[in-house]
Amino acid sequence: MADPYVLILYYSRHGSTEAMARQIARGVVQVEGVEARLRTVPPVSAEVDRPVIPDVPEEGAVYCDEDDLRDCSALALGSPTRFGNMAAPLKYFIDGTSPLWISGALVDKPAGVFTSTASLHGGQEATLLSMALPLIHHGMVYVGLPYSAPELQATRTGGTPYGPSHWAEGGNADGELSEHEAALCQALGRRLARFAKAEVPA
Repeated sequence: MADPYVLILYYSRHGSTEAMARQIARGVVQVEGVEARLRTVPPVSAEVDRPVIPDVPEEGAVYCDEDDLRDCSALALGSPTRFGNMAAPLKYFIDGTSPLWISGALVDKPAGVFTSTASLHGGQEATLLSMALPLIHHGMVYVGLPYSAPELQATRTGGTPYGPSHWAEGGNADGELSEHEAALCQALGRRLARFAKAEVPA
């Protein structure tokens, strides 16, 4: 039987959310017997004549498919903030998961969320909560960050009890996380991995 895996599904335009995803993956693999699977989603556009999106991205994580989501033991969902909400490409993907909702494939699986913003009060918590809503509708068990994580009390950048966040200070989009932000990402990864190994009653 294959090891359980935490699906780390994200959309990242400038690299910050991807950097968070990789730190979450580092946390996941610190728990023995659990794997991390990084996946992304293609961009979307309202323009009719936009270029055709390749089946496989030129770099970074591959695109997520329904099987990746159906077979995961836990999920971390990440997006940059767009007006206090998740980015359209990730929302578009989530909106297409009705077959999994109908079948109950994600019921009782643990899930957490993470985000990045260009301004400190740019909607981090609103975005995290907006990403949690469809996961709750899927019957997933929401996993946040407890205050037993010392970085949550010490951070002067990103980090919330609803999930890890990153502040790209001054519009800095190079994906460089603060020490506390990286630690909180890893903490979420470890927590999801521990829940993924636990048996949840049907």
